[in-house]
Amino acid sequence: MRKSLLVAALLSLSVSGGAIADQHSGTPEEQKACAHDVQKYCRSMMDQPDLIVLSCLQQNRPKLTKACDRVLVDHGQ
Repeated sequence: MRKSLLVAALLSLSVSGGAIADQHSGTPEEQKACAHDVQKYCRSMMDQPDLIVLSCLQQNRPKLTKACDRVLVDHGQ
C-alpha cells in the first residue's frame, strides 16, 4: 500500500504548473507500472521526500521497466 501511495505522490509532483491542484495521483495502472521499480531501485529512499524518490527513479532511468519509463515521460519527467 505504501508503494502505491508513494508512486501516486510522485506522479502528482511531476505535473507542471497549475495542473498540480487538479491532479492528485496517477491512475491505478500508472501506479502499478512504477511500484516494482520504486521497490527495486529506490527502496532505501522510500522514507525520504517524494522528490528524492523521483530523483532516484530518474537516476535509474536506463534500468526502469518500459512501463514505468512511459509513465515518467507522460508526466513530463
